[in-house]
Amino acid sequence: MEEAVVYRKIIHIDMDAFYASVEQMDHPEWKGKPIAVGGSEERGVVAAASYEARQFGVHSALASSIAKKRCPDLIFVFPRFDRYKEISLQIRNIFYDYTDLVEPLSLDEAFLDVTENKKDMPSASLIAQEIRARILKEVGLTASAGISINKFTAKIASDINKPNGQKTIAPEEVIPFLEGLPIEKFFGVGKVTAKKMNRLGIYNGLDLKQKDQAFLIQHFGKSGKHFYNIVRGIQNSTVQPNRIRKSLAVETTFNEDIEEEALMLERLGPLADELERRLLKSKVKGKTITLKIKYNDFSQQTRSKTLMDFMALKHEFFPVVTVLLQQEPMSKPVRLLGISLSNLNTEIEESEAGLQLEIDFRS
Repeated sequence: MEEAVVYRKIIHIDMDAFYASVEQMDHPEWKGKPIAVGGSEERGVVAAASYEARQFGVHSALASSIAKKRCPDLIFVFPRFDRYKEISLQIRNIFYDYTDLVEPLSLDEAFLDVTENKKDMPSASLIAQEIRARILKEVGLTASAGISINKFTAKIASDINKPNGQKTIAPEEVIPFLEGLPIEKFFGVGKVTAKKMNRLGIYNGLDLKQKDQAFLIQHFGKSGKHFYNIVRGIQNSTVQPNRIRKSLAVETTFNEDIEEEALMLERLGPLADELERRLLKSKVKGKTITLKIKYNDFSQQTRSKTLMDFMALKHEFFPVVTVLLQQEPMSKPVRLLGISLSNLNTEIEESEAGLQLEIDFRS
């Protein structure tokens, strides 16, 4: 007699146009109007757009100047992250009424494992529906949800009936769903990868499934194995309540493009101060320092260097930033500079914790 397969019940909750929706909630005069949360109208970048603005092709990461051309009536709103964090915590507390297995991905989305839950509710779909109803009633915002057997499929599902909807992909539906899914809809497949897959004759999940693992590894490296597994519904990543931070970054967009190296160094100083403050607050250190450069034509470049020792203080990593800046002359005027520290000591702790769990499991 075959043993029954036990599937996880994973929910992905994604708030609808979160930053913009918070602003419209707090400012009723903006309800029903196209708004963009971000920097200044002239030099900023859109962080979030209301659904009214999205109808004009305004979306996150779009330059504010382009957004304004697409939507002349667009209202620009400066972000209030303290307010967004406050609302996010209210929403997260609702999650904890159902399960402690909550993995926040950002302020506006999270995974929940409700296989075993505090309400003893057998249906993950009903839990998602109840959570969304509570968010609307208690917070005043709408959320969408995806429900399935793993994080990958639940993440894709949450986008299907947006805004203010949900989609359940049951165990027996996972494979047919993935086979019919356009390859660009696969979470983690960006525009460049999608184009490469198209050149290889891969346009949907079924096409991907017909390629063997060796072929995918040959063309996509380590990601090839991931692609091979996910299209078969294999994704064993668990919901992690305490996600390990992989990097810390700060950046700023200038009011006017700059070309002088001295001025760039001058602007990088306060960024380094802020990065040090965040590192000390988070109690983490890193070995890899990266300088991010965005030019006036929106092309982007990164320069990185990894050191032997962990760093957290400005006097330790800023000399490296200076070297990276002077590594080669700037080819064009610069509109944005950023500094990030990665290869953190938390990743070592995560690795050691994983090894210990493996030993305990086998003993």
